[in-house]
Amino acid sequence: MLDVRPVGYVIGLLVAALGVTMFAPLLADLVSGNGHWPVFLESAVITILVGGLVSLSCQNGISSGLSIRQTFLLTTLVWLALPLFGSLPFMLGGSELNFTDAFFEAMSGLTTTGSTVITGIENLPEGLKLWRGVLQWLGGIGIIVVAMVFLPELRVGGMQIFRSEGFDTMGKILPRATEISSRISVIYVGLTMACTITYSVMGMNNFDAFIHAMTTIATGGFANYDASFGRFGAGVEYASVVFMLLAALPFVRYVQLISGGGAMPLFKDSQIRTFFIVAFTLVAVLALWQWSHSARMNETTFRQSLFNVVSILTGTGYASADYMQWGPFAVTMFFFIGLIGGCAGSTACSVKIFRYQLLFTSIKAQIRRIHSPNGIFTPRYQGRAVGDDVLSSVMAFFVAFMVAIGVVGVALAFTGLDFITSISGAATALANVGPGLGNEIGPAGSFAGLNDTAKWILAIAMLVGRLEIMAVFTIISWHFWRD
Repeated sequence: MLDVRPVGYVIGLLVAALGVTMFAPLLADLVSGNGHWPVFLESAVITILVGGLVSLSCQNGISSGLSIRQTFLLTTLVWLALPLFGSLPFMLGGSELNFTDAFFEAMSGLTTTGSTVITGIENLPEGLKLWRGVLQWLGGIGIIVVAMVFLPELRVGGMQIFRSEGFDTMGKILPRATEISSRISVIYVGLTMACTITYSVMGMNNFDAFIHAMTTIATGGFANYDASFGRFGAGVEYASVVFMLLAALPFVRYVQLISGGGAMPLFKDSQIRTFFIVAFTLVAVLALWQWSHSARMNETTFRQSLFNVVSILTGTGYASADYMQWGPFAVTMFFFIGLIGGCAGSTACSVKIFRYQLLFTSIKAQIRRIHSPNGIFTPRYQGRAVGDDVLSSVMAFFVAFMVAIGVVGVALAFTGLDFITSISGAATALANVGPGLGNEIGPAGSFAGLNDTAKWILAIAMLVGRLEIMAVFTIISWHFWRD
């Protein structure tokens, strides 16, 4: 029988730690004098108490490491438990959300999706604004650790190809996670502080600069205003583009950089080069298309194309303009841009660049085999031969991703949503992008008007997408629970 005590112990600690972070928005409300701070005190006490009791009750089951089955269970349940407790301030606080909306907002925050059910965000108490930023910031660093430590061990979606990317974690998942997390934390905090200072210099007030820096580095997309980045000036948009791109790069390269490895791994990484080529090609295409159809070749058109393409490509989900008004070609482009994603081992989401590289490498090798049946053609990535297990895992991911979009889209349609809202909602939730398409959930709208059933479907889809789909599918299979 599967021993769940080690899993419960870790989840209990993480829930208690989440409760500790609630004191930051508590202080923000105290300083602002809005009288909202008791909400966070109550939420923190409940969260710390429950997390601590769960951890203590499972302490006798601590082992030197986690089995593969325990790791699958941990990586999934932790992303259910944390949004559950993260939703408390939304239910008890000034937003007065019901449980469905509060859980949706917390899940969207921790999975760094960025979809919101809150309107009039600028009117929220300072503590709740900060809490939304904290959720995304914690989710961003959490998914980096999951992508660098757990998913390669679980052989999910081709991630095993990164097992030798600087860290040997087999059989030492928790100890190595602690070591890796400490290095990543230095980089993550450094980027956040640099982004905060840059935003302040560019004209944001310090409070907005700090929260938007957290959600930028997490590629999360929660903003303090309904208008998102349409509220700010050109300098802030350009600065945001830089930091969104930095956050979408593999953090293992930054670890190597600060560990004395130099900047060469950054320049030699084919995934990074491909990512920048894709990003700037998409920006150029969209900007040229806009110029040709609006007869206005100016800086604003270029900046809006640059900002919104990078935002959707990295899965951040900010918007500086309503691109639903740019025409069918632009809208179609944004749908497919959201299905690309950033680099593996970053805070970015969606399919990820490396999977497309492996897909095209495999197709190229297969075409050459057809042309020369007696030849031996081995797919390669970063100069290394790619095993059949990696390619099979990547192909399985692509199939599962597309099937999941179809299933979630049909499920949303059954709740009464139109086709565009259903299919784009499914895609944006599974890819953890944020805004969908259409007037209701598009860049100028929110998810507040959806029915509760649709919100639960989307919340589950966010979880499935954030954990690379296959991890969640594995634990709901009958074979996983069979001894």
